[in-house]
Amino acid sequence: MTDPVSETAPASPAPAAPETDVQGPDFAAMLAARLCHDFISPASAIVSGLDLLEDPAAQDMRDDAMNLIASSARKLADLLQFTRVAFGASASAENFDSRELEKLAQGVFAHVRPTLDWQIEPQAMNKPASRAILNIAQIAASALPAGGVATLKGVAADGRFSIIADAVGPRARLRPEVLAGLKGQPLAEGLGGPWVQAAYLNALVRAAGGQIAVEVGEERASIAAWVPAA
Repeated sequence: MTDPVSETAPASPAPAAPETDVQGPDFAAMLAARLCHDFISPASAIVSGLDLLEDPAAQDMRDDAMNLIASSARKLADLLQFTRVAFGASASAENFDSRELEKLAQGVFAHVRPTLDWQIEPQAMNKPASRAILNIAQIAASALPAGGVATLKGVAADGRFSIIADAVGPRARLRPEVLAGLKGQPLAEGLGGPWVQAAYLNALVRAAGGQIAVEVGEERASIAAWVPAA
């Protein structure tokens, strides 16, 4: 794949496919279900830890319970802060500091196997670019179920902000439903959660006037996009 960091646009943009209604109630329901899925695991773990603390027969597990509560609370807080920008974009904010975006992305990667190599210089970024970067980073993380490194690059040039994520590791892949979503295609089969985030990313990039492309190789998956920088 041509690196959009050195080119004005990614090669082979995914074809437009306006079949997916991202404003419809079904899409909203699927997106809400995806977010609830992300939140329910750490929230349930916190409740389990509290139950252990209240169980008189489990007092020897008090330290384990406190550790479970603390780690799950951190994960939940990290996910909530990430989601607030990645999907809500803090409606009152029009620009974001890339260093804050890195902190949000690293917060999510702290709870998964792969690591994030953030290679974006400190700068102010508009709302579409900020949303796109965070969603691309999370999709890149999900492309590495067995671990690896997701390298995220981005640069503003010629009125565009170009982004590329290279996910490299054993068994690196993008699910078929993720590929469909990135192309703006409706969900045909597979899981709705991974699809809906990819479809949301496609929709927000195209709504901003940009393009998105994807390429999958042996132990590598790459997602590239550009959006107007202004």
